[in-house]
Amino acid sequence: MNHLIHWIEIPVKDLKKARSFYEAVLEVELAEMALGPYHYAMFPTEDRFNAGALVQGEGYEPSTQGTTVYLDGSRGIDKLLGKVIQAGGQVLMPKTYLSPEAGYVGFFLDTEGNKVGLQSME
Repeated sequence: MNHLIHWIEIPVKDLKKARSFYEAVLEVELAEMALGPYHYAMFPTEDRFNAGALVQGEGYEPSTQGTTVYLDGSRGIDKLLGKVIQAGGQVLMPKTYLSPEAGYVGFFLDTEGNKVGLQSME
């Protein structure tokens, strides 16, 4: 296996609201596109094997259950979690140290009801 993750999809009901939330928190611009009945807001990445999007469409249900996606927290987990609150989300777990190998994590609830993690070595 060359890459564990090639693509992630975070389900949303309100793409415009979710896009605004993630753009505010991550300080990035997401590009929208439609593929058939599905609507995407793509996260900007430099590595095509490390990519993903917010997705709105049938079968995509926001949830706090199931798989947890950890986004890059290298710009500062505390800073990003502060932006979560400002953007209308909720902090579920503040920055917490795991180990020298895993670094730090934090969890938040986005405006759609998804539990999402942040991870960083600092």
